[in-house]
Amino acid sequence: MSNTRFSLTSPDLQEGHFMAKDQEFDGFGCNGANISPALNWQNAPEGTKSFAVTVFDPDAPTCSGFWHWLVTDIPAAATGLPRGAGKGSLPPGSRSFTNDYGSKNFGGACPPEGHGMHRYQFTVWALPEETLPAPDGASAAVVGFMLNAMALAKATLTATYAR
Repeated sequence: MSNTRFSLTSPDLQEGHFMAKDQEFDGFGCNGANISPALNWQNAPEGTKSFAVTVFDPDAPTCSGFWHWLVTDIPAAATGLPRGAGKGSLPPGSRSFTNDYGSKNFGGACPPEGHGMHRYQFTVWALPEETLPAPDGASAAVVGFMLNAMALAKATLTATYAR
């Protein structure tokens, strides 16, 4: 048995550090490039048959946070997603769900002006099935529920942003 831990890294993000304007949303009063960062994962647990990637802001002024990106059914052979994959260039077989902006693509950071620092939790989930058992039109809450119920492991990188 290996002592290595499932982990997530990015050449575009650093744990606890401010994201670049490239990762800011383009809309809702924001004018960033809305480019998803490159994500790399390693040491997936034995039995992993697919991955999912989510981006969540727990500091959004809502009763339920804010979902920025939900992708499931990423093939088990994948070891990451390239920069800009959130504009629809995901690995074949991957499935995207509607984020809280109403899009199936990556939606960058766009906290309200003057609201303070927000955390953006980029999480990769190792899953024991090739397909997440959620219907295509499932809400972010249902997808999140299924991921938490099924995950063999997860790894999170948390970046920050404020306006």
